[in-house]
This record gives sequence, structure tokens and C-alpha cells, in this order.
Amino acid sequence: MAAFASASCCLDHVLVAATERGICLIALGDGPAAIQSRLPAPLLDENMRKDDAAVGRFVERVVACIETSADGCDLPLDIRGTPFQRRVWNALREIPAGTTATYAEIAQAIGRPRAVRAVAAACAANRLAVVIPCHRVIRSDGELGGYRWGIERKRKLLERETNTHRPRSPQFHNSRPLR
Repeated sequence: MAAFASASCCLDHVLVAATERGICLIALGDGPAAIQSRLPAPLLDENMRKDDAAVGRFVERVVACIETSADGCDLPLDIRGTPFQRRVWNALREIPAGTTATYAEIAQAIGRPRAVRAVAAACAANRLAVVIPCHRVIRSDGELGGYRWGIERKRKLLERETNTHRPRSPQFHNSRPLR
């Protein structure tokens, strides 16, 4: 199976693509056609096809995670990346909802304190929006920085999470105001 489906959500639209191993893409955008036109080439090479029946259950669970600002959605994932990217993405999954971390804090957490730009690049390469919460990473000056799915979506995700969850981790905190 290499299929995708999409649905509307509070962030406009979400597209979920899956293989037999699990979800390999969660993309956010302005509508199904806009998201589909930006499917990454490697996924297209796998003969990715639209199939609401095959991916529908994943779409429902992803939308529920987005709508409720749930932390740690338990979904089967087909995570693709370099060993360094995987280390970064694992660290991102440790940032609780309602909490932010800086790129420098993530670099420190993975034992590579000088790899701040590489951490930012790994965040930008993340194909699993919300489930691997790169939206929770901000710049050291408190600015939001970039977000693959749009800075306004990042702002909205962070505001929803901040209003819904209390920080629970001493490692990462939300002491910086969102700008």
C-alpha cells in the first residue's frame, strides 16, 4: 500500500500518506489540491495513489490529534531520515504540548551543542507534521522561526497547545514569550 487521503481540520487541510509500514507523511495546507501538488518526489516514485478507504482511519486519528492538541499521538509511523535527523526527531517528540524548546536546546539534548543549524535543517525536513512536533521549536530570541507548513499554522498550533496544556518537563520550558 502506498496511498494518501485528506480532510479538513482547524488548520485548513491535512493530507496523510501511508505505506504498509505506517504513516510516512502528514502535510498541512490550504486545500487538498494544493497539498497534493506538493507531494515529495520520493513518495510519487512509490506510485502513491489517493485512497480514502485505505488511509481513512489514519486521517481520522491525525485530525483528532490536531483538533485536541493531543500529545504523543500513538500512530504507526514510517519515519524516513538520516540517523542525525532521527535523533533530532526523537528529541522533538520529548517536548510536551504547551512547551517550547529552542534549536540550541535540542542540539544540546542530542549531545551535539554546536549543531544548531543542522537541528534547524532536520526540523525543516520533518514530513510528519504535528506527530513529530517541530512546531514546538523556536529561535533563542523567542521568535517563531520558520515552519514548513506556514508560520501562521505554527503560531496557531502553539497557541492552542499553550491554552490546553501545562508544561510538565524540566528539560524544555515555555519561559520565552511567543512573538
